[in-house]
Amino acid sequence: MSEQESTRQQIEDFLHQMIRPQLQMDGGDLEFVDYLEDSKEVQVRLKGACAGCAGAVMTLQFGIERALKNKFGDKVERVVPA
Repeated sequence: MSEQESTRQQIEDFLHQMIRPQLQMDGGDLEFVDYLEDSKEVQVRLKGACAGCAGAVMTLQFGIERALKNKFGDKVERVVPA
């Protein structure tokens, strides 16, 4: 497994184990779409109550993105909707 595949899997696992349960408690959900190593971008799809929520941008930037940056440091620059 290459380093990129390993990082991608680690990000996907973190989102599944740590972030999704929090969103699901509020009726939302999250789907991991991709990790682009060159731009350090994580692409996700918000689902359920999160999909049409006015606070979705805040959730992405100040919730999910912050958590990923704290966990993965310089491997994640931003989180964007897919």
